[in-house]
Amino acid sequence: MNAYENPGPTVEAVRSRQGRLILEFGVDWCPHCLAAQPLMEAALGESPGIPLVQVEDGRGRALGRAFKVKLWPTFILLRDGVELGRLVRPVTRQEVDQALSQWGFCQASPSS
Repeated sequence: MNAYENPGPTVEAVRSRQGRLILEFGVDWCPHCLAAQPLMEAALGESPGIPLVQVEDGRGRALGRAFKVKLWPTFILLRDGVELGRLVRPVTRQEVDQALSQWGFCQASPSS
């Protein structure tokens, strides 16, 4: 995965975007973020074409505040700029697969 974007997209750009999008809020030094990245990377590797934008979050960051992000990492699943669901601090691949499948972002894996 890439480094977190700073400042990242604007609220307006996210809200006007068409199609599916996953926003990940976190920071490069966060141990929870580092642990979750391989889980998300593996899940999305099985469902190519779903964009993931990693956004550096912190005090006063407009996009994180617009989505009321409290913990890192927080993955926001959007379709046509509308939040469908979120995944906060996943620790297992099963959690990731379940969330992505529930919101129509990929098929459930055999392990879920």
